[in-house]
Amino acid sequence: MIGALERQRATFRWKADGLDTAGLQLRIGASSLTLGGLLKHLARAEDELFSAKLSGAPTAAPWNGVDWDAAPDWDFESAAADSPDELYRIWDGTIERSRERLRTALDAGDLGQPVHLAWPGRGNLSLRRLLCDLLEEYGRHTGHADLLREAVDGRVGEDPPPGWRPESPATVPAG
Repeated sequence: MIGALERQRATFRWKADGLDTAGLQLRIGASSLTLGGLLKHLARAEDELFSAKLSGAPTAAPWNGVDWDAAPDWDFESAAADSPDELYRIWDGTIERSRERLRTALDAGDLGQPVHLAWPGRGNLSLRRLLCDLLEEYGRHTGHADLLREAVDGRVGEDPPPGWRPESPATVPAG
C-alpha cells in the first residue's frame, strides 16, 4: 500500500514538474482546475491526513489560517497567486513531513492501528483506511494532472521515466 502511494506521488509530481507560471495555471475548457491548484490541494490533503486525521494534531501553515467554510476551494483558487517555486516548495515540504509522520506511526503499530479520525457509531478508522482514502485522492487528481500536462507540452505516460528526479525546487519549509 505504501509502495502504491509512493508511485502515485511520483507520477503526480512528474506530471506537475518543471513548469513556469503559465504551465501551472493552464486551464482546459470551462474547468478552473490547474496543475498549480492540484499541487496545493494535494499538499493540503496530505497535511490534513497526516496531522488532524492521523493524530489530532493541528494542520500546518498555510492551511491552519484559512476559513474553509468561507472559502472551501481556497487551495485550488489561491494557487494562482503563488509562484511556481512556492507551489513546489509547499508540495515537496508537505510530502516530506507526511513520510516522516507515516514512519512514526508505523514504528508504533501496523496499518490496522486506529487513528484519531472516527465515524459516529463506528469508532476510529484505521491507518489503512486513511491511506486508501489518500490513494483514491491521488488516483483522481493524477488523472486530471495527466490531461492538464498533455495540454501544456504533450507530456504523457503512466510513470516517470527510470531515474527521474524533480527539476523544480524541492526545498523543505520549516515547520
